[in-house]
Amino acid sequence: MPNLTNNKSTIMKDNELEIPNSTITRDTREISDPTGNLYESVAVIAKRANQISAAMKEELVAKLEEFASDHDNLEEIFENREQIEISKYYESLPKSTIIAIEEFLNNKVYHRNPAKEESK
Repeated sequence: MPNLTNNKSTIMKDNELEIPNSTITRDTREISDPTGNLYESVAVIAKRANQISAAMKEELVAKLEEFASDHDNLEEIFENREQIEISKYYESLPKSTIIAIEEFLNNKVYHRNPAKEESK
């Protein structure tokens, strides 16, 4: 059985932020400060959340493919338990939107608006 405590997601390894386990209320002014526009900030956060989500899904699929087999056997029951354990681990990770918000508020996300740069 894999040891999931040492088998952290690369997203979580790279991310040294303290991610809350539950939803918290955010001050919209704090979110809009980096860009000067709330909607632009939300768009940046949404794009980053999609990147994180895609990376986590790719990682999960790669780990689950290790257990894929073309034939049925008695060992499949044990492999299925490992697959379930891996899936539960990924379900317990913070959601990609929460990670993206924390990264954005801690200036860990690079963003720029080419339209603003052209108008200067």
